[in-house]
Amino acid sequence: MTPSSVEAGARALAAGELVLMPTETVYGLAADASNPIAVARIFEAKGRPRFNPLIAHVEDLDAAERVAVFGDKARRLAEAFWPGPLTLVLPVRDPQRVCDLARAGLSTVAVRVPGHAKARELIGRFGGAVVAPSANRSGRPSPTTFADAMDETGFAVAAALDGNHCAVGIESTVVSVNDGEVRLLRPGAVTRQDLEAVVGPLAEAGDDAKRSPGRLALHYAPDAPVRLEADGAGEGEAYLAFGAGSASPFNLSPSGDLREAAANLFRLLREADRTKPAAIAVAPIPREGLGEAINDRLKRAAGYVG
Repeated sequence: MTPSSVEAGARALAAGELVLMPTETVYGLAADASNPIAVARIFEAKGRPRFNPLIAHVEDLDAAERVAVFGDKARRLAEAFWPGPLTLVLPVRDPQRVCDLARAGLSTVAVRVPGHAKARELIGRFGGAVVAPSANRSGRPSPTTFADAMDETGFAVAAALDGNHCAVGIESTVVSVNDGEVRLLRPGAVTRQDLEAVVGPLAEAGDDAKRSPGRLALHYAPDAPVRLEADGAGEGEAYLAFGAGSASPFNLSPSGDLREAAANLFRLLREADRTKPAAIAVAPIPREGLGEAINDRLKRAAGYVG
């Protein structure tokens, strides 16, 4: 399929079809959030468990407030980080705008304003909320290029928008705001430190963790097993390096830059996996700042966390 226009994408959404949508984080498999038949098509295409909630993408804060109930802290976070890679889990205001299937039957809704101009243009032309989980088959690495998105779920879409390489490269930070407490449910490019600078210390995630997308124990996984904290490659392994001094063709960031590593993570996991290695060994990644999110994705790729 050749890339589609924004107008063709909006028509496809209105008709209940699926659309490949670029965002600044990863490519999404988009559908009308209010249409349970369209949402079911996403689950079918991805093979995604029905209990996993989806993120509703909207054009701006006004549109978000028609979907969810915002208190003071939620509004402060939205004003600080939207448009951008932050998802807020909030009480649902209008369950008709984001259907029960998209919310996994929960009384909350996950909502964000994407930072990619083409995504916002598509949502604006469509005129409603759009759910758009990553456009990979469930459990596989998320696609960050148009070609990888087409390879994963292009068979299921009626339109596909090419937005070039995703600048952030990992899924959005997810936080819940409940009873005035802010909880980090999934780390991402908006870091713990960024959040605390706006709303103060964060509470423990606790039971709110189940309200977050992207928290399966085995998630983002290539076909090959993933081995973490590796000093180098063993026999038959591909090596995802980090920093200078490695001859590996799969270096997340030769300069040791965490933002570059995040942007390259899923693409290089895929490229390494295409060599059919016995395993993919991954160099240690610092855990501070954006490193928290990178390590979260790597642990899930290896099946280490729930």
